[in-house]
Amino acid sequence: MALHTPKLVAGISIPDSSLAKQATELLIEHGSEFLYNHSLRTFIFASLNGDQRKLVYDPELLYICSVFHDLGLTPHYSSPNKRFEVDGADAARNFLRGHGLSDQTLQLVWDAIALHTTPGIVEYKEAEAVLLNSGVALDVVGKGYDQLSDTIRKEITSYFPRTNFKKTIIPTFFEGFRHKPHTTYGNMNADICTCMIPGFKSPNFCDAIWQSPWEE
Repeated sequence: MALHTPKLVAGISIPDSSLAKQATELLIEHGSEFLYNHSLRTFIFASLNGDQRKLVYDPELLYICSVFHDLGLTPHYSSPNKRFEVDGADAARNFLRGHGLSDQTLQLVWDAIALHTTPGIVEYKEAEAVLLNSGVALDVVGKGYDQLSDTIRKEITSYFPRTNFKKTIIPTFFEGFRHKPHTTYGNMNADICTCMIPGFKSPNFCDAIWQSPWEE
């Protein structure tokens, strides 16, 4: 998959450092054109949100988070028993090791990716984590759609097309964890398993309480 990454989209500069380019190459190598476009849109939406809110964030780190946030869905990075978000977070942290970044920075990136599908928690984390979640939410469910002009939205999607996104994203997610549906317990991805697996019933916390080995 050979894709060209533009330098500037909707006023947002796409990081082109050596680290950013290496991350992009991994996304192109192990991902798909669909995931590439989604990940780059996520970065731009997240950056625009950060600029609008005047948040202080590291564009390169936010870009790395955006590039890796769904790589846990791909066969190369997928584990047999971890949530796909954790697989992506592990991949990003392993990639960044050896590049002179602090342990705190590595943990920030890990948290941002691991928590990007966990509303109610992630929005209280560091700016990069907050913004990654906002970019994903805008691209997937349209949260904040009206905060961008039609001109800006069209410019972004002209570079990174949505390509039948609504019909493609659910099976794309599902392919990433169909071999481990138990990892979606307590997470919105359980909804995808319910949609895609006939008769699927996600584990229930109340059942877990009632079925515990305690007598009372």
